[in-house]
Amino acid sequence: MNKHSILFIGLDTHKTFTEVAYIEDNRGAKPIHLGRILSNKSAFKKLVRQLQSKYPQATLHFVYEAGPCGYWIYRLLTSLNQCCYVIAPSLIPKKPGDHIKTDKRDALNLAKLLKSEDLTPIYVPEPEDEAMRDLSRARETTMKDLKDAKYQLKALLLRNNINATIKDNWSSQHLRWLAELILPSPCQQIVLQEAVLTITERIQRLKRLDNELTHQVKNWRYYPVVKALQAMRGVRLLVATGVIAELGDLTRFDHPRKLMSYLGLVPSEHSSGGKRRLGAITKCGNSRARRLLVEGAHTYKYTAKISKEMQLRQEGLPKQITDIAWQAQCRLCRRYQRLIHKGKHRNVVVTAIAREMAAYIWAISREIVLSPVDIRSRIARLPA
Repeated sequence: MNKHSILFIGLDTHKTFTEVAYIEDNRGAKPIHLGRILSNKSAFKKLVRQLQSKYPQATLHFVYEAGPCGYWIYRLLTSLNQCCYVIAPSLIPKKPGDHIKTDKRDALNLAKLLKSEDLTPIYVPEPEDEAMRDLSRARETTMKDLKDAKYQLKALLLRNNINATIKDNWSSQHLRWLAELILPSPCQQIVLQEAVLTITERIQRLKRLDNELTHQVKNWRYYPVVKALQAMRGVRLLVATGVIAELGDLTRFDHPRKLMSYLGLVPSEHSSGGKRRLGAITKCGNSRARRLLVEGAHTYKYTAKISKEMQLRQEGLPKQITDIAWQAQCRLCRRYQRLIHKGKHRNVVVTAIAREMAAYIWAISREIVLSPVDIRSRIARLPA
């Protein structure tokens, strides 16, 4: 190999083992299957030492697909001062006629595609950001489990023609009414009791996660951005934390349209010749961040105004942040009503509003990052 050449290593990772293949940075070089190693830290360190001893003048570039195993391989290799790239499986080019898929072929293919620069690496979050994302996702999963348990209990009561006399569902009074309820069969009574216990337990778990999320977000490095995003309508603590935890550093997008495309909120297109056809949104990228923005976009169907709760969230924020939030509210409320009057479907309107919300979120995040240090520190000291 030449003195300043590069060695491209493709890794097909799994839970217990990893297939390894590499290709040299020479014209006409063929990929070589190195073999299979265990998926642990010692095996990867040994692999790096072997390749460095065999190719002492080469720079090692590793690549593997993102999957359920996480980013520990990326962080291990980068801690060893090696270049590593994580690729989304949906962005890997595939031949339509290739119907044979093996671990060996996947590793060889990754090495060849990395050499030909046909792979686009994804953003890898920092360990602190990933931990906050796990906490935010755990809170959302708990909320979904709580709703499922409530639906199951309501279905049980509906099958037995039992109507609640308490209007405030799932309040303390309603739970006491459920505890005193007696069903015709002892088996159904056990089901009712287990359902009530499940709901009570999940309500307590949701409160614990809410308290923990409120406490941990204040110590997060992106807390100034989270605090500033709450100046917008439809973006409270949970939405702001979820969006930033999923997207990470928004300043890596040099234009808001790239953020919209990353979220999958831009329309798909199939144009050829003189014909141009726009379809539904692409729905690529992070689905949870896209859904959070769509949920927040529903609030813009009302008239633009600063409510008492929003005013409390904006207290202490810089004027440029509140100006962007007010500009966003005025524009998006007008746009919502205008699209509705044109006869657009409500889901189409909400998606369009969510797409523009992403642009204003991008603008606010850049104001925080590019603002002086004293402003960022002042925002970080504001109460949640």
